Amino acid sequence: MKPKVLLIEDSTSLAILYKQYIKDEPYDLFHVETGREAIAFIERNVPQLVILDLKLPDMDGEDILDWINEQQIPTSVIVATAHGSVNVAVSLVQKGAKDFLEKPINADRLKTSINLHLQQVKLEHLVEDIETKFDRNRFHGFIGSSLPMQGVYKIIDSVAPTTASVFIVGESGTGKEVCAEAIHKESKRSDKPFVAINCGAIPKDLMESEIFGHVKGAFTGATTDRKGAASQAHGGTLFLDELCEMDLEMQKKLLRFLQTGTFTPLGGSREVKVDVRIICATNRAPLVEVEEGRFREDLYYRVHVVPVDMPPLRERGNDIVTLANHFLKLYAKEDGKQFRAINRDAETLLKRYRWPGNVRQLQNIIRNIVVLNDDTKLTVDHLPEQVRQSTAAKNNRTAPPPTPHSVEALPAEPITDEIESTYTPSQVADNPPTHIRPMWQIEREAIQQAIDYCDGNVLNAAVLLELSPSTVYRKKQAWEAEDEQQYTD
Repeated sequence: MKPKVLLIEDSTSLAILYKQYIKDEPYDLFHVETGREAIAFIERNVPQLVILDLKLPDMDGEDILDWINEQQIPTSVIVATAHGSVNVAVSLVQKGAKDFLEKPINADRLKTSINLHLQQVKLEHLVEDIETKFDRNRFHGFIGSSLPMQGVYKIIDSVAPTTASVFIVGESGTGKEVCAEAIHKESKRSDKPFVAINCGAIPKDLMESEIFGHVKGAFTGATTDRKGAASQAHGGTLFLDELCEMDLEMQKKLLRFLQTGTFTPLGGSREVKVDVRIICATNRAPLVEVEEGRFREDLYYRVHVVPVDMPPLRERGNDIVTLANHFLKLYAKEDGKQFRAINRDAETLLKRYRWPGNVRQLQNIIRNIVVLNDDTKLTVDHLPEQVRQSTAAKNNRTAPPPTPHSVEALPAEPITDEIESTYTPSQVADNPPTHIRPMWQIEREAIQQAIDYCDGNVLNAAVLLELSPSTVYRKKQAWEAEDEQQYTD
């Protein structure tokens, strides 16, 4: 099936001319004259590309772009503008348009721009097919389709049907309990209980009773027998969150339970046997806890059969905006508020913030905004000071690159200047360098600079660098893994 390109242009003569320009190209061009016709067409059959005139009889082109952004329509937009409106077109590029064409548009410029953006759409679909074959935006309570989360989903798919113990590691607020519940729901035990215990929230004197239960008279206040979490989870899953917070004596009793499947309730004399699957989690580095003597090594190897690393929110790219929109619409509906979308500038700030509290922090911030305001769009002014200040501090440390107008228009100078300044023949002849940097450093800086230049868009960066997107993804993930290893070492 040929790609579809929608031309929104009120001049019939210009539309006929543009159709003549591209009559031999391998895509179909459809033409509408008004904004209402454009919206109706897009709702029926989403085109891969939209060429948008700024001045329409019934509305401004900017209104169409805003509608596409609000509805999260998966299409690219090229703005067509008269000479005097270039500044307006640039502002629309900052709002999400991919490119702008200055009228009068010549045939070569039109064909080149359309082909470039259709190739980019095709490239995005190819990457999705190869690297996220099982791509899901929602998965058992998770929301997000970033590559790190796709990896988590695949591990859950693989481990859930087995009986293996799972150890989930991640910062607070990354969704460790959601991960444990997802494993339970995908497992053969899904119709049995899922019982969660937070080992960091229970006093150590009560921990044994919470997990294994007690008999009447075991301690002051034990007026009746009580089943613990292990008995309650019989046939299902027992989730021990923040396991590294458990004291060493209780770790010893837990290890015996994991080895034998039996325990003795506190104050009791008869062993109880249960069938439970154990899933553990921690926000600490477990091996560091072992080395420091706070976590038993034998228990570590007992529970650390299949590790799952939950990515922090700052590494999940566009998932940040996806989650923010989900929480915004959810709370707006619950509280009867008007919020429907997030302003593009606010989205940029959300993606640049470091999110030390991860998804939980994002959720609380959006909840606070909805409670205290009642607008249709979430804007920069709604965001708390720490989100805006953090981005401002980052911008002061490193000046941001100019906003790109399109992949085609993006210059490669930021990547090549440094290489040329280090290795140009004239410099070597006239002023030999005192320090030669390894090529892997140059490569890493070039790729990272391209990704920063493209505001985190790896696909655009790969096009700039003339590399395969899968190569850039792979190198980026390898470097992040090395950095994490150095940090933990």
